[in-house]
Amino acid sequence: MEADWLIHTPEWVKDAVFYQIFPDRFATSERLEKPSNLEPWDQPPTRHGFKGGDLWGVVERLDYLQDLGVTAIYFNPIFCSTANHRYHTHDYYHVDPLLGGDEAFAALLHAAHARSIRVVLDGVFNHASRGFFQFNHVLENGPSSPYRDWFIVRGFPLRAYSRKKKPRYETWWGLRALPKLNTDNPQVYEFLMKVAEYWLRQGIDGWRLDVPLEIRTPGFWAEFRQRVKAINPQAYIVAEIWDEATGWLHGEHFDALMNYVLNRACLGFFGGADLDTAWQPGGYLLEPLTGRQFATEIERLLALNHWEVTTAQMNLLSSHDMPRFLTLVNGNKRRLQLATLFQMTFPGAPCVYYGDEVGLEGAGDPDCRRGFPWEREKWDHDLRDWFQRCIRLRHAHPALRRGAFRTLVARKYVYVFSRSLGEETAIVALNAGKSRARVSVPLDRLASSPAALRDLFSGHSYPVQQGMIALNLPPLSGTVIA
Repeated sequence: MEADWLIHTPEWVKDAVFYQIFPDRFATSERLEKPSNLEPWDQPPTRHGFKGGDLWGVVERLDYLQDLGVTAIYFNPIFCSTANHRYHTHDYYHVDPLLGGDEAFAALLHAAHARSIRVVLDGVFNHASRGFFQFNHVLENGPSSPYRDWFIVRGFPLRAYSRKKKPRYETWWGLRALPKLNTDNPQVYEFLMKVAEYWLRQGIDGWRLDVPLEIRTPGFWAEFRQRVKAINPQAYIVAEIWDEATGWLHGEHFDALMNYVLNRACLGFFGGADLDTAWQPGGYLLEPLTGRQFATEIERLLALNHWEVTTAQMNLLSSHDMPRFLTLVNGNKRRLQLATLFQMTFPGAPCVYYGDEVGLEGAGDPDCRRGFPWEREKWDHDLRDWFQRCIRLRHAHPALRRGAFRTLVARKYVYVFSRSLGEETAIVALNAGKSRARVSVPLDRLASSPAALRDLFSGHSYPVQQGMIALNLPPLSGTVIA
């Protein structure tokens, strides 16, 4: 059992609402001159095409994000790269010129912080690219290159571009465009540590770590944490791991994970009969869950980690690595609304994938990375208003961010829970079924015993009778009562 004094996660994360931006697809600005041969913004994305999104465009849309209620941005990679997703890093010390370069990022960081919006960058430290200087040096000089040991080379020529023969160096998942960095080499190890430190000193608020478990060098992530926290003790370190990975969350490595386990549970319960189980995001099966099964999974997840970790988990419904939630539930907007209400009232930091709030759909990569539709007539305004209301509710009630969690009712299509902090208690009731649900909610397990409760959406008052309140929930609906 970990000692409580070891577990410290950033305080600001527990109150944050994140927004994930895929830079090439979120917004463009006329301030940045564009090269030719860009894909049309509103056409389906292709695997190698660029649409020309940039960081100046993000600067110009910060008011939009602030109005939505966003307090933190997680960016997919922004460093120099020849890939539209920029996971093929060429230069870790400079922002891609197609995004506006270092100048645009500095302006973005300043403008975001002026609005109290934090900025977390994607750290791709397991692998680089064929264009990374040190790898290019090995390509040009073969076994004579001083950088040979920066990679795990098995022979020459490297076959970095051969389509018929396997590469003679270790790659990420067999992709020859992604040479794996040899972190057992002290120079590589130190290079990556200094990259992390450099951007923290520029003012970023944390790192999202790409495939961190691919780095197996003993002590790497423990030292990474020490050096990051030495610069900014409140920096957020969140890891992309698709399962529970509890052994990495004891206060010595990562603050939290991208909570894909919760993501799958939400798809199962809120997706219900509309869930498209043909997809297997991250290689994991999707299956519908009843309210009881969902409650069992939620209680299991809440018991896995220290509360400090639970309240810092990055809770997502969609991401760049999976079909969007709305697509996975066959376009049923009310199921996304219900899941969003749960996401915004559950312990941890909710993260909205850009465009989900206006009804953007998308199947597997690259379709889940469409351009954001800035023409307002293309928005689902009811959906965006719902996102905004749920986010505002979270900001307005500390119990929904930091309060203790308790399951009150769990049955076939219904799930009801409470969040309690001090004198404040909020009850969240969710009906994922296609018919009306009448629910009696017991209040005897709550810290306080109010005489009446009020619906925070409608203002309707619910009298407490014999320690119960009676709810009549329409199909595919949810509410919060306090």
